[in-house]
Amino acid sequence: MDFKVIAVPGHGAEDVVVAADGSVFTGTEDGVIHRIAPDGRVEAVADTGGRPLGIELLPDGRLLVCDARRGLLAVDVAGGAVEELAGGMRFCNNAAVAADGTVYFSDSSTVHPIDEWRAEVVEVTRTGRLLRRTPDGTVSVLRDGLAFANGVALASDESFVAVAETAARTIARHWLTGRDDFLVEDLPGYPDNIARGSDGLIWVSLASPKDPMVERLQRGPRWIRRGVTRIPESLQPAPKRTVRVQAYDNDGRLVHDLTGDSARFHMVTGVREHNGRVWMGSLHEPAVAVLTL
Repeated sequence: MDFKVIAVPGHGAEDVVVAADGSVFTGTEDGVIHRIAPDGRVEAVADTGGRPLGIELLPDGRLLVCDARRGLLAVDVAGGAVEELAGGMRFCNNAAVAADGTVYFSDSSTVHPIDEWRAEVVEVTRTGRLLRRTPDGTVSVLRDGLAFANGVALASDESFVAVAETAARTIARHWLTGRDDFLVEDLPGYPDNIARGSDGLIWVSLASPKDPMVERLQRGPRWIRRGVTRIPESLQPAPKRTVRVQAYDNDGRLVHDLTGDSARFHMVTGVREHNGRVWMGSLHEPAVAVLTL
């Protein structure tokens, strides 16, 4: 399989989305939204003034951006205008958009902001939430108590919404009839963003493989978990270099398990399958990567 890395002028191209014309959009830690044209040209199209994470397409042609600092935003890539759709969150992270414009999105924690994401993984505060914004602007909580709520994706028939629990290594599932269960449990790594591809599958980015030290700390007393996150970052458990994404069907069956060159790219935090190509973003890379199936 062909694996290609495309540089962008900014650090931390965390997520990716592919438009109908083949353009790829990503956001970097400086707040800039970049467009990668089908011919490979990269240009800045907007600035959220915060930290863009998850990116989706809205029915009206704008981008939906989950900004960790500003909340849920709609961004006009033609003129750069930014509209706030929902605020009041600690750590807005990822979203999925239904056919009628309803937005399902995650608030990772009510305790830790994005700069303290490692603490959220280790402490497992279970304050993550899955929320819904209807086209009339009403925002409601569908599910709380999640262990670092992260990626969000809708089933191909929109019967359920899936949300990644990074700290628990699961993909939780909320049926729109109100029932809760799991799409996948005991993932081999810590899931970040997830997205439904053009193939109808739910693609999952695995930012780091399962870490025995992290697993032990999570089971320890709260005072130990909190203490670990207060030591210098260089001494804390860190993600292992890896490039890995998986794809599951609506019944939770594994369909694809793909790896890439971790010497050239690592910590995949965003994934998007589009017409046989798998695009990837990273919280730590000044680039996106693409793998051809």
